[in-house]
Amino acid sequence: MRRSGMERTNLLLTTSEERLAMASVSIAPVQRQKKIQPLIVRITHWINAVAMFIMIGSGWRIFNDSPLFPFIFHPDITLGGDVQLSFEKWQDSGMGGALQWHFAGMWLLVLNGLVYFAYNFATGRFRMKLLPVTLTGLLGDIGDALRFKLAHDDLSVYNHVQKLLYIGVLTLGVLVVLSGLAIWKPVQLWWLTDLFYGFQGARWVHFFCMTGFVLFLIVHVALAVLVPRTIVSMITGNAPPAHAPKERE
Repeated sequence: MRRSGMERTNLLLTTSEERLAMASVSIAPVQRQKKIQPLIVRITHWINAVAMFIMIGSGWRIFNDSPLFPFIFHPDITLGGDVQLSFEKWQDSGMGGALQWHFAGMWLLVLNGLVYFAYNFATGRFRMKLLPVTLTGLLGDIGDALRFKLAHDDLSVYNHVQKLLYIGVLTLGVLVVLSGLAIWKPVQLWWLTDLFYGFQGARWVHFFCMTGFVLFLIVHVALAVLVPRTIVSMITGNAPPAHAPKERE
């Protein structure tokens, strides 16, 4: 049976629409992942993680040799060598080994920190990522966090709570290095030691900075576990999509 002109036209239109739909599905571009962490930031981040592990572990062993408070850290969570072996060989609690670890971690932390600060200041990344921080935005983000409604869809944008935490931990980093230098060379750097109201004052500042670091790391790791996309981005530099794309029906 011959088709009428109208039927042939409709058939052609329908076929063309189906082909276009199939083509759009087959050649639909794959959404490229957004690069949010430069290589130098990722490298310095992981080096800093190693340095902090060394500094905190060895610092706790040093603290045990002359505690500021009526407690000590269990030797098994500190760095400085085997306590019993140190006593048997050198009549030492591991202080010598802890100091060696601490100085090694110190130079790693300082040199890595200089690279990190220089890059972020030179590129304007600090200003772009951490500013501004407003009281209204901070209170709003805290409220969202308490209601478990704080958005993490765009990993390239820090909320006000994150900005304040990062500014705080960077400040702690500067203070811990300066107070550490005052403890290390109290005579040669007497002017720096005086800024901390003496050797003992520098020890107090150093200890509380370390405590701040530990608290930050607990929160930082917990949030990374809750939002594992942040771990992926710090390894690959890319921001994985917050939600898997839906398949076309």
